[in-house]
Amino acid sequence: MDEALIAAHAEVAELAPYLHLPVQAGSDRVLKAMNRGHTAADYLRLVERIRAARPDIAMSGDFIVGFPGERETDFEATLQVVREVGYASAFSFKYSRRPGTPAAAMAGQVADEVKAERLARLQALLEEQQLAFNRAQVGRTLPVLFEKTGRKPGQIAGRSPYLQAVHCEGAEDLIGRIVDTRIAAASRTSLAGDLALAAV
Repeated sequence: MDEALIAAHAEVAELAPYLHLPVQAGSDRVLKAMNRGHTAADYLRLVERIRAARPDIAMSGDFIVGFPGERETDFEATLQVVREVGYASAFSFKYSRRPGTPAAAMAGQVADEVKAERLARLQALLEEQQLAFNRAQVGRTLPVLFEKTGRKPGQIAGRSPYLQAVHCEGAEDLIGRIVDTRIAAASRTSLAGDLALAAV
């Protein structure tokens, strides 16, 4: 991301306050082995610059655990990046060996049980952050783009500017529209809205 793109997040109203910025790992050793062109410090500086331009931005990211050669200290470095950034959501995976790829032939393949244990620890931290971010929206009025009917009769569902799933009671003619919605409750995976409260 160059300075012009960072500035766009501050200046262009049409850009939602949500950015997916993959990092993959928090260890420079692992990032180099993955042939990534950045360090953990580069990534954290970029996040800092983006947040300076757009303080309300929500971040999501991608993580791979158990890449060949990953040690416990490398994994702890990934957890530290997660703690420093604070994600609204994220995608996380165990490294999966693919025949014919450079990584498949690398020494230091990580045992499946170690990868599974590390992924569980990472996901527990990411889920804790996601729940905290969602709970922070309770009491706010957000513009929600309603996309479809909900699972329950009389319910409609959409997305907040932070890409969170939002459901509330409402008329189907609101589908396809952006409607101010008061957030009444939150879980880790979705928000519950109240259109009546938003109108007060």
